Amino acid sequence: MNKKEISELRRRFSPDKNSIGHIYGCYVNTKKEIIAYLDESLAAMPPEEAEKYLGLLKKALSGTQGKNLIDIVFSTQQVADSPEHKLLMSLRETELKDPAVRQAFYDKVIESLDMDDSNYLVLLAHDAYDVPFKAKDGLTFDQVSDTMFHYMVCCVCPVKEGKAALGFYSAQNEFHSYGTNQIVGQPELGFVFPAFDDRAANVYNALFYTRKPDQIHQEFIDGVFRVEPPMSAAEQRETFETILAESLGDACTLQLARNLYEWVRDKVEEHKEAREAEPLTVTAADLAAVLMDSQVPETQVEAFAARFAENFGKSAALNPANLVGTGKFELEAGDGAAKVSLAPEQGGRIETTEIDGRKYLLIPAEGLTVNGLAVYG
Repeated sequence: MNKKEISELRRRFSPDKNSIGHIYGCYVNTKKEIIAYLDESLAAMPPEEAEKYLGLLKKALSGTQGKNLIDIVFSTQQVADSPEHKLLMSLRETELKDPAVRQAFYDKVIESLDMDDSNYLVLLAHDAYDVPFKAKDGLTFDQVSDTMFHYMVCCVCPVKEGKAALGFYSAQNEFHSYGTNQIVGQPELGFVFPAFDDRAANVYNALFYTRKPDQIHQEFIDGVFRVEPPMSAAEQRETFETILAESLGDACTLQLARNLYEWVRDKVEEHKEAREAEPLTVTAADLAAVLMDSQVPETQVEAFAARFAENFGKSAALNPANLVGTGKFELEAGDGAAKVSLAPEQGGRIETTEIDGRKYLLIPAEGLTVNGLAVYG
């Protein structure tokens, strides 16, 4: 799914645009026991309550592709004959109306999911989207459609104890302490199945959501989808840095780090300005070209490319922002003695030098302050 397709589905989650009949779910305690079920008509809910449910489900289509939103790809064999794919297809085909199928899914989630000793709420909804026809010039015609997209959306929300507070009781015209009950938090994870690719159903894919890019709940992915869990953004960064350092050795210089940082930052900015629907990705060949331009010896570039393919796959195309940070340009001494953080455009101001056999950073010191205090000399 690309950015435009994700946005198109997100717009469905408003009271007047979806065809969701019921909200289903179960409330699970820390002992992995279901203590309540949810089966409510969306239309019969008070408007503010319906909007809250829709807001939680919509969250499963939020965030950055490659970080919060991750493609789940099923093998041909799984689609042809596997219990995990059959269960997802049954949920979709029954429009979640079969209690036995829902229970089988709840059991699978509870069996696999680790929520760190927190109660949680599993929410499910089915929507049928009569996809408007879109012409080549981008114009959409709501009255013309040849595709009905049936899909389900799931999200898992932690439920925590609310805090006691003071509240005003109008009947007594007084303030009193009152306690709140269990509070449903924002979803930790979720997914949409099937994927909405080329504005139609793709049963070979699902779109998985995680609130924390460095905690993608691999146990859930393995238990529910039975696919090789993808690397989280944090794991991709750590692996890339290890490959780079070990492959390049002393060719991994400050100047090279600066070149990579600036190249990735420029790529991200260009992609934003172009408003491309497809997510930005880079390959081993793209990164190898940057290394060659930075005068890294060819043998070390080849070693990097081989290690990259070994760890990420021969045809891997990754989000460059997962590999190289695009925020502040930061340097830290290995002994923790100093940490320097600069605005992105200021990375070129730092240099290194060697004095009496030791390496030092050279940083322009005009307008120097210490904890906000202007100092001289």
